Amino acid sequence: MSVISPATTRTLNPGAIASLREAMTGSVIAPADRDYDQFRAVWNGMIDRNPALVARCATAGDVIAAVAFASAHELPLAVRGGGHSVAGHSTCDGGIVVDLSPMKQIDVDPDARVASAGAGVIWGELDAATQEHGLATPGGVFSRTGIAGLTLGGGYGWLSATYGLSCDNLIEAEVVTADGRVIVASEHENSELLWGLRGGGGNFGIVTRFTFRLHPVGPQSYLAVVLHDGEGEATERVLRFFRDFCESAPDEVNLIAICGLVPAHAEVYPEATHGRRYVMLGGHYVGPVEEGELILRPLREFAEPLVDFSGNMPYVDVQTLWDEEYPDGDRYYWKSLNLSQFDDEVISQITAHAPGQPSPLSTTDIWHVGGAIRRKYKYMEDGAFRGRAAKFLLSPASHWVDPADDRSNIAWVREFIAAMEPYSDGSRYLNFAGFQEEGEAMMRSSFGPHYERLLALKRRYDPTNLFRLNQNIDPAGG
Repeated sequence: MSVISPATTRTLNPGAIASLREAMTGSVIAPADRDYDQFRAVWNGMIDRNPALVARCATAGDVIAAVAFASAHELPLAVRGGGHSVAGHSTCDGGIVVDLSPMKQIDVDPDARVASAGAGVIWGELDAATQEHGLATPGGVFSRTGIAGLTLGGGYGWLSATYGLSCDNLIEAEVVTADGRVIVASEHENSELLWGLRGGGGNFGIVTRFTFRLHPVGPQSYLAVVLHDGEGEATERVLRFFRDFCESAPDEVNLIAICGLVPAHAEVYPEATHGRRYVMLGGHYVGPVEEGELILRPLREFAEPLVDFSGNMPYVDVQTLWDEEYPDGDRYYWKSLNLSQFDDEVISQITAHAPGQPSPLSTTDIWHVGGAIRRKYKYMEDGAFRGRAAKFLLSPASHWVDPADDRSNIAWVREFIAAMEPYSDGSRYLNFAGFQEEGEAMMRSSFGPHYERLLALKRRYDPTNLFRLNQNIDPAGG
């Protein structure tokens, strides 16, 4: 089983392509161009699609030209920021890819504690710029992820419990709409659109510039990364400890647990641990490193660990810690579920299903939903993101290499999620939603009472559903 698409390309009039090239300051890549394969590729190796054109946009004006071209020629339109959409929304067959990756400008105002960044910026680039001033905005846990997709879909990471999700810290956005206008959404102008962009995905236009609120972070951080024994009943013991630790953790502590198999990397892991099942406890402390070491020490000492990588490190290094674990071109299928409980029964279910992973590269990720994330739940008017009422976010994350293993790896995730549905309200974190096979039903359950408000926004800004290759809200729904 694969999501490799047929090698379909649409032949466009050379004169039309020439007119688009003339209208843009960036470049336009067509199938006949030598670098076509380079620019059509995306991170997830399962996704192999053949767009008619890749429009590498350098300005908002370029985006307007690409949108107009797609509309005039009735082409599917995909938007690419970092190209790390697990579902493959960053590309399409026979359409136009609006590639924002050349839009790299970053402006940091350390006095106002805000940063503006082009839609092609990745988190590692933004972190490097803001950390020059000892500041950061909540991003993910993988530095090569684009700021655009992660923010529009929510944005969990190493600062979430302390300062909220990425979308919570979006204070302004420059947006190209389906009818070719450039508008600004902020808390003072087009505020309803800003509400929708905070977790509502790319449904309403193409965001070409993001402005974030910044917070004091680092430059040194304390990070606990401890692998405990996860064989048999040991997984339950570790996850019960993790649950209880999360209950009393202060907002400065950001926590995740991961179940998996120790890789056979002799230079990183002791040979005696290779292939053993582990439960990793990860905690990032936002504050003085001495306090962090003390507060996170129980993660390291409640049992004898297999491996302990904990220590002080620059925040920019915290953000790159797992970069090598997710290489370009490997195959990925991730789904998620917001858990409304995390009692012993839930832990037993996770313990039963996690070891079924067909690939040694796969993991079961359990994110603590606490601190500033949950407090924002009291202020639902601030943004469209839903899921703050959850106690934990569960995400079985399949990762493998051989296409022959597609079916088994996808099946493990789907069966795992199906077994955990009784412990959830059915909502998902839409950045981890598989290939969104459930369609509108998934969107309704994930947005809940926000869905109708988002539907009204969609009908206002994109009534023809030009921007549909995303976590889509179909304007014909309802």
